[in-house]
Amino acid sequence: MKKGVLYLFLLSINFLIGQEISPKKTIEDFFVAFHKKDTIVLRTISHKEIVLQTIAKTKEGNNKVLTENYTNFLKSIIAIPVEMKFEEKLLDYTVQIDGLLAHVWTPYEFYINDKLSHKGVNSFTLVKEADTWKIVHIIDTRHK
Repeated sequence: MKKGVLYLFLLSINFLIGQEISPKKTIEDFFVAFHKKDTIVLRTISHKEIVLQTIAKTKEGNNKVLTENYTNFLKSIIAIPVEMKFEEKLLDYTVQIDGLLAHVWTPYEFYINDKLSHKGVNSFTLVKEADTWKIVHIIDTRHK
């Protein structure tokens, strides 16, 4: 009888642990919503004070950090024409976690109408709220 109770206890612990959303799963959900242009889900998995940035080169060849308003980013997603196919293919995931802080590094290739537009790396910073990871910062690079 004791073995049966212990087995059920361990099984329920395993189930509860499996229910926690991982940082990688949050990023996967982000891109599913991104490709579906589902701004409601994108807002749900993002922290209310999210920062969105891109590292770019100026015409003079200098590095520049561009910051975009997240609401404007979401509006730009909605404005993508229906006939335009876009896909950001994530090539790998590197996940680091320390308590309530996580970092996810994802090299990517971005395609428009099945043609490579650019590639680079996304760097996501996430914070844990209850059992959910929220994206608080996204910064990326873009190379032709």
